[in-house]
Amino acid sequence: MQIEKHDLHHEFPEYKTEIHQLKMNDGHFSRLFKEYDEVEHAVHRIETGAEHTSDDHLEKLKVQRLQLKDQLFTLLKEAKQSA
Repeated sequence: MQIEKHDLHHEFPEYKTEIHQLKMNDGHFSRLFKEYDEVEHAVHRIETGAEHTSDDHLEKLKVQRLQLKDQLFTLLKEAKQSA
């Protein structure tokens, strides 16, 4: 079974330029990006069997990942509109 990656570059390839610019120039975006990346990495390790945890903990991580992705997407849309 292939586990799909959910890193921001795969999720929003059309925002590649904005992701790079915001990571370099916006501290808030950069912190959210780092947190998203860490949560995504943790979920991926659990889903691939490299780490084990309860289903409840995995679901909480997935909710956290989704909330971060929503925040990041909002910032990306705003950056693209102001460009």
